[in-house]
Amino acid sequence: MKALVFDGQNIDLDVNYPKPVPAAGEALVRVNLAAICNTDREIMGGYSPGFRGVLGHEFVGVVEALGSGVDADLADKLFDQRVVGEINLSCFATDCPYCMAGSSQHCEQRRVLGIHNKDGCFADYLTLPVRLLHLVPRKVPDKEAIFVEPLAAAMRIVEQVHTPPTKSIALVGDGRLAYMIAQVIALSNAPFTIFGIAKDKLKMFKGYGQTKILEPIAGLPSLVDDEDKHAFDIVIDATGSPTSLATSLALTRSQGTLVMKSTYASNAEINMSDVVVREINILGSRCGPFEPALRFLELGLIKLPAIKTFDPMDFEAAFKSQAFKVAFDFED
Repeated sequence: MKALVFDGQNIDLDVNYPKPVPAAGEALVRVNLAAICNTDREIMGGYSPGFRGVLGHEFVGVVEALGSGVDADLADKLFDQRVVGEINLSCFATDCPYCMAGSSQHCEQRRVLGIHNKDGCFADYLTLPVRLLHLVPRKVPDKEAIFVEPLAAAMRIVEQVHTPPTKSIALVGDGRLAYMIAQVIALSNAPFTIFGIAKDKLKMFKGYGQTKILEPIAGLPSLVDDEDKHAFDIVIDATGSPTSLATSLALTRSQGTLVMKSTYASNAEINMSDVVVREINILGSRCGPFEPALRFLELGLIKLPAIKTFDPMDFEAAFKSQAFKVAFDFED
């Protein structure tokens, strides 16, 4: 099969990569669309040291085969159906405190699709445990379903943080994850401001909140206007850039909450004394709930940008593309 394989330094197309075989409890999924995430680029920069194999974790595909041990009724529901999949393959051992406490996404023995010890979706086929698969509603096309993973990540924020209309909220970032977050947060009717550096992208956010341009400074945090300094109860960083953390912290009110959605290869530098003195709560936020995300898409509650698709053979152009959403079309 075709697969885009990362060797620790570079990514290349392998047209003879071994087709995976589903283990007990797993499904073999034929990939239709697979989207590039900023995390994929960060892995290529060293975000997940030691990872070798097929990149990619955002996909839509069709279940083509099932391993042993899958319940017959579930097998009937899944076979030949379109699915999306969660990315954390946890151990579910009885002595795992995370799996037994319902927090399997933090299992210390987990493998992560296309990120850690598990081949991803930039290939004709992948395998995943059936418990991680979710059926795509008939009315949701592939080019919308491909947004389920980032939309679920956006919805994770409102699982973790209460966002009442009495709280002022800022979002720092103007990429596709930020676009999902903006739409989810806008439903709270809280005072909401979106900060970004790309004027063209920021235009898409109008209607969800006030928009403001941050002037980018190469290698340094963007400066915050005096009126916005320490002005927001909740600040969400979704830039994917380590330099933005200081900017987001400057926006956060004392005793406020800074939600980190960014993952990146390099380290970030902030003034931890400022965090302590102003009693800032810094909260990591990662993967979210797929079923609510699918329901939002089915009901048409989320506006989605167009996708620019590439043949896997054109992977170099795909990774260089500045399009808002880029995906590989494996159906051909």
